[in-house]
Amino acid sequence: MSTPDEKLEALGYPLDRVPKPGPILRMVAVDGDRAYVSGAIPIDGKYIAWKGIVPTETSLEEARKAAALCAANNLRMLIQELGSLDRVERIIRLTGYVWSEQDFTDQHLIMDGASQLLIDVFGPDAGLPARTALGVAALPLRASVETEMIVRLKPE
Repeated sequence: MSTPDEKLEALGYPLDRVPKPGPILRMVAVDGDRAYVSGAIPIDGKYIAWKGIVPTETSLEEARKAAALCAANNLRMLIQELGSLDRVERIIRLTGYVWSEQDFTDQHLIMDGASQLLIDVFGPDAGLPARTALGVAALPLRASVETEMIVRLKPE
């Protein structure tokens, strides 16, 4: 049986590509049995994989891939903080922000990319969170998608 870390890597997300935080930012804040994971944009290595407004500059399918990469980056942040994903009991909440045209209403379909990644890594019980998908006027560095999450941890 594969570990969550191994599953993430097998899905094509190398564990060593952790996004670099800004100088005044904590990527993960642990409080008791909860981990609050900061927003992640679709950075793959050192570049932003998908930039621009959905659907005019970034297609819906590209944005779904961006959402999956964002969620993978959230998990990479957790690995850096915790050492591995073994302490993750369940993903409680996933919030997704999509830089989209004012009349675009399919943000929820884009966030399915992030949800599917979490299910693939943790299974349908622990990996399927409560979720919100929002359309926004802009995101940092022209990223098309950003995700953040709240995670319940197993006792140490």
